[in-house]
Amino acid sequence: MDSVVFEGIGKRYRSLWALRGVDAAFRQGEVVMVIGPNGSGKTTLIKCLLGLVRPSEGTVRVNGQLVGSDPAYRQRIGYMPQISQFPPALTIGQLLEMMRDIRGLDAETVDDTLVGALGLDRQLEKRLSTLSGGTCQKVSAVLAFRSRPSILVMDEPTAGLDPLSARTVLDQAAALRSNGGTVLITSHLLEEVETLADRVAYIEDGRLRFLLPVKEILQRSGATRLAQALPVMLSNSATP
Repeated sequence: MDSVVFEGIGKRYRSLWALRGVDAAFRQGEVVMVIGPNGSGKTTLIKCLLGLVRPSEGTVRVNGQLVGSDPAYRQRIGYMPQISQFPPALTIGQLLEMMRDIRGLDAETVDDTLVGALGLDRQLEKRLSTLSGGTCQKVSAVLAFRSRPSILVMDEPTAGLDPLSARTVLDQAAALRSNGGTVLITSHLLEEVETLADRVAYIEDGRLRFLLPVKEILQRSGATRLAQALPVMLSNSATP
């Protein structure tokens, strides 16, 4: 079953089209890598899903619900941005409590697995203004997962993380997929994420060049790794 559907999505900023004619469906129980050059439209597509940007044309549906003025659908979406901005005067613990109240989570619904797994349980009294970039990224990961989302959007999720923490976060994403969740990941680190991905969505110049299973991309290109396969796919004029 499709949990996220983009139908004819276009977004124009004055005379510039950031997205044009994007049709894509993302399924329950899969991880999709959304990749492309800088400025290709990846972030705009994510913002359309999150309701942060309104498409100039087309529609977005989440679990069958048309994305519009009602933000209620966001309750089941977890978002891990590349760069997070937190209230600097709060401690990690205070931020987690505040976000739990905002989300309306209780002891039965909250999932703080990553708090301990990422070592944040020993840093709950630290003020957010004093945290390193890597620790801020860990806090962002905790916030993305703790509401047990059915859809998870991760923008460069391993940026700034040490290898062990990066693996922990990606393993948690794999667990969410195993429980029927939909995971969208944007990343420039193909080698780190490709073993997790089921399909790859490649966006260039605001258009979806292809949305294919990783295995099919490798088979078509004759390559063994995505980093080698993508140039072959993109240079092939017959690529869908």
